[in-house]
Amino acid sequence: MEGCLFCGIVAGDVPAQVVHSTDRVVAFRDINPAATVHVLVVPREHHAHAAELADAAPEVSAELVTVAAAVAADEGHPDDYRLVYNTGAGAGQTVFHAHLHLLAGELTGPLA
Repeated sequence: MEGCLFCGIVAGDVPAQVVHSTDRVVAFRDINPAATVHVLVVPREHHAHAAELADAAPEVSAELVTVAAAVAADEGHPDDYRLVYNTGAGAGQTVFHAHLHLLAGELTGPLA
């Protein structure tokens, strides 16, 4: 989608520190981390939020969680991590491309 930051990252037009990638999902480090491990896991295809993604592509929605678990394990946190979706501006969503926050380790900032 034109003007979407995460679509730009997925396309390789916007730089990001990618830590995992599949045919349907990209995971990259958050530029404003709220924990020692803070990775965003996004679908390659644009969907505005988690509910829209789950409705349109439930298998991709599930893959976000699977990739998040793999990244958590790769980062040394196979059993202790948090997964967060923010849906809508009132819930703290600032980029309107579905994304899952993976947080692990020590919290270093607010979870907004």
